[in-house]
Amino acid sequence: MTEMIGWLGAAAIWVKAAHVIFIIFWIAGLFIVPRYFVHHHETTPGSAEDRAWIEREKLAKKVILTPAMVISWLLGLSLAFNGGYFTEGWFHAKFLLVILLTGYQGWVSSVAKKLARGDRPYEGKALRLLNEVPGVFTILIVILAVVRPF
Repeated sequence: MTEMIGWLGAAAIWVKAAHVIFIIFWIAGLFIVPRYFVHHHETTPGSAEDRAWIEREKLAKKVILTPAMVISWLLGLSLAFNGGYFTEGWFHAKFLLVILLTGYQGWVSSVAKKLARGDRPYEGKALRLLNEVPGVFTILIVILAVVRPF
């Protein structure tokens, strides 16, 4: 039997499951769009290939990245209010990392706009390195949420 906790009651476990699912989608989007940049960077601005990468990036942001981020935030905040986690140290650290990850998504969007204008502001090697950011954040966030070390 599911334990009734907080204002979400028995639905809390389903909200948590949905939160994890949308986090997976969000992180997948944060991996794929910057990986697109690595390939997009190598195209000639204005070429058919350049336009194809622009469309791929727009579609991934519109269909995966932005909706998954918004839903992850809504579900996560619901769980935080439900569990009363706002006074917990682990939650403060996790919340900060999620804010930074959201900022990383803002950076991703700004790079997509620059590439669409024909700018190539970063070298391919830097784009490959920056593509590792979501992985590092995911490791830290999962440890904080599951282990709750403090």
